[in-house]
Order: sequence, then structure tokens, then C-alpha cells
Amino acid sequence: MPPITKDTTPNITLYTHRRCPWAHRAHIVIRELGLPYEEVIIDLDKPREPWYLELNPRGLVPTIKYSNGDLSEEIITESAVVSHFLADAHPSHLVPRSGTPEAALKRARINSFVDTWVSKCGSFWMRIAKEENADEKEKLAQQLVSLVGKEVDPLLKDAAPFFGGSDKFTLAEALVAPFILRLYALTKNGLLPQSIVTGFTTLPHFSNWATEVIKQDSVTYTWDENVIIEGTKRKIASLKAQAQKM
Repeated sequence: MPPITKDTTPNITLYTHRRCPWAHRAHIVIRELGLPYEEVIIDLDKPREPWYLELNPRGLVPTIKYSNGDLSEEIITESAVVSHFLADAHPSHLVPRSGTPEAALKRARINSFVDTWVSKCGSFWMRIAKEENADEKEKLAQQLVSLVGKEVDPLLKDAAPFFGGSDKFTLAEALVAPFILRLYALTKNGLLPQSIVTGFTTLPHFSNWATEVIKQDSVTYTWDENVIIEGTKRKIASLKAQAQKM
């Protein structure tokens, strides 16, 4: 396959839903890269339509359809894959260009950071939100703060203010920011214990980094907090109802 032409403005169709934190990743990357795109909203509250399942058999968001001078209507799925593809196709501050050991190391550290967040901390917020027992909810909240302190905070010791000493947003931020923003918003709106954010303030590296991350334009330009909160309330109620039937 010929290399992607750097100076060709692509045609991008982003199939998404703005409530979804995984799709939010693609929005952030596209914004950071300054790429034009067409947005198609996929209704996550009903079964996917056949035409969308032809594009993405799993029915998830995001999906992109990508064309430029070298590629024609290529379909790319999965949020991390979409984000890495766009960052590789359009050189920028998000990731260093590959081809040197130094660049490979920086990319490896970005990938390790994102994997640490997703594998260690990513599922905690919903577990906490749907827990009805107050003592158990607080116990889980403290476990989350402890995990972030142990696993994530040390990886941010050289943030300046962004990952790896960068003064610009990196792919590490782009892939984790949707979840950080939701943690703070859900806490503010009473869906998660306030002790989570209070605990985060004791983690100097994480707290300073997170404060910078959640105020960036690329993170907030599609953000509608009221919609997110109401959608999360419905999701929590649905999960609780399912648990009661089991």
C-alpha cells in the first residue's frame, strides 16, 4: 500500500454518540489534529440498524470512514485503533514519528500509560455508581483513589503539564481524558462519592495533570454535562434493574 499523503486533506465520516466515552476519544484526536469531519450520530438506546452493522458488525462507536488521495472509504473501528490511525496518518504533537529508538520508547510509554488506566482503573467508576450500599460505595471509592495513587500517579511525575514532559497534548491524554472528565463530573453531580476528588487532590502528579486535561478545548467542545449526567443515571438504573432480576 502506498504511504498516506501527508498534505492531502481527508474526508472523514465519524459514526459516534456523544455520550460514549470511547467515541469521545475520536472526537478529541480529530480536534487536536484540526481535521474536518462529518458526524453521524448512532442511537445507542436501540438496536443498531442493518446499514450500520455492515460498517461495524459489533455495532459499537466510534467508527470512521476515511478517504484521501491514497485511500478510498476505508472503514476503521475501535476507539484506540481509530485514534492511533489518525495520529499516525497526520503527524502532529500527539505522538512522535516512528523510526528511532527514542520515538519507539515514547510511544511505548504512552501505550503503557493508557493500558494502565484502562486495565487498573477504567471499570471502577460504574461499579461505584451502581453500588447501593453506602459503606461499600465508599470502600470502592477509596480503592479507586488508592489504585490511581499506586498505578497512575507515578507515571505522571514528569508531566509538564502533559504526559512525558510534553507541553502539548499527547495521545496519552486523548485516550484517557474522556474517563477523567466523567469522573470529575459524576462526582460533582453526586453520582460518585466526593471522596474520590478529595482523594485525588492528595496525588500531586495526577491532580495537576487531570486539572489541565479536563479544561482543554479538544476535550470539552462536544461535552454536554447535563446530557451525560442524565444518560448515566439511566444507565445506572438499567444496570440495577438487571442485577435485581439475576
